[in-house]
Amino acid sequence: MEELETELNEGFLTISTLPDKGRCLFATKHFYPGEVILREKPYVSVPNNKSRCDGCFGTSSLKKCSVCQIVWYCSTSCQKEEWKLHRLECNALSKLDKERRKSVTPSLRLMLRLYIRRRLESERVIPATSMENYKLVEALISHISEIDEKQLVLYAQMANLVNLMLQLPDVNIKEIAENFSKLACNAHTICDNELRPLGTGLFPVISIINHSCLPNSVLVFEGKLAVVRAVQHIPKDSEVLISYIETAGSTLTRQKALKEQYLFACKCVRCIKLAQPDDINKGAIVEGYGCKNTECDGFLLRDSGDKGFICQQCGLIRSKEEIKELASEIKSLSEKVLDSASSQNNQELITTLAIEKLKRKLCHRFSISLMQTRDKLLKEYIQVFIHCLVCNIIHVANLNGFLGRQRMV
Repeated sequence: MEELETELNEGFLTISTLPDKGRCLFATKHFYPGEVILREKPYVSVPNNKSRCDGCFGTSSLKKCSVCQIVWYCSTSCQKEEWKLHRLECNALSKLDKERRKSVTPSLRLMLRLYIRRRLESERVIPATSMENYKLVEALISHISEIDEKQLVLYAQMANLVNLMLQLPDVNIKEIAENFSKLACNAHTICDNELRPLGTGLFPVISIINHSCLPNSVLVFEGKLAVVRAVQHIPKDSEVLISYIETAGSTLTRQKALKEQYLFACKCVRCIKLAQPDDINKGAIVEGYGCKNTECDGFLLRDSGDKGFICQQCGLIRSKEEIKELASEIKSLSEKVLDSASSQNNQELITTLAIEKLKRKLCHRFSISLMQTRDKLLKEYIQVFIHCLVCNIIHVANLNGFLGRQRMV
């Protein structure tokens, strides 16, 4: 840990421990918006599905490992880069029968790789550095005492399978189960530039950074490299904070997500306002319903007489039956989009347009749900435009070729 502290100090960072928060990362100089605070490679990582390269998470020119039949690579260089880990992982996966191999999840692979990396470090096949060593994983909080019995049983079953594959004398099921809990609380989803999930990685140093619903920095990815950048001025001796979740939701929604995934309640400046009138109003705008009167920009709250929902601006009541009917139509159309096997025609675009129209009737104009649908709609319009553009280019090229042949004749 002293080596880590030394390296962090060189980057103008330090670790402090606070009674109510545990370990925290503090800045020892001023950081300004856009400035890189920290970079970290994943200690272990896996793609989120079997159709991605294990090395770069790419999807082109993939070839399956001929032995384990689970892992894919896009090139010889990616295979060589991962070989030290995959050589032992491949051996472990090969011990499973074909049916069991099909059920190997990214979480199981991540745990398998965690213990393989620990072994390779102890044998000095892979060097342990100040930013990459198993002791940093051991220092992570598991919250295992706060997990319900059902989840504990699941972790125990997964740990038993990992133990069966590893067959290492110095590893026990209880320890593996606790590490599964650590992964659940500390692993990060690796995303591309458009925030589409590509895989999962464990970044033990970045895991020291605490959450806030009003963060001063953001975690982004450059390939598999995790990068923490300031999004506002971080004064010297201030704590570096990121958000673990989507911050646009209501306080109640954010608290629920944090409790379920990370097992803690946030006490940031936004969350201490929970259930206050201003917080209730903001929650009703971003997640609730809009006034039936299109001329009014009010939001709805449940009527005390339980007649329905009343607009807080003009007082117009909207019945529960009307809201339920619109919500049911939106749900039905959304399921239709999910069940669609292909988006090669314009059907998905037409359905999304219908959903957006219904949400305009139901939701407030600042509703997160409405904004997400409009974002999806914009992407679908762009895809249709590109498709039409490509078809026109091909058509013109074919026409020019035909005319050229005609002139030669």
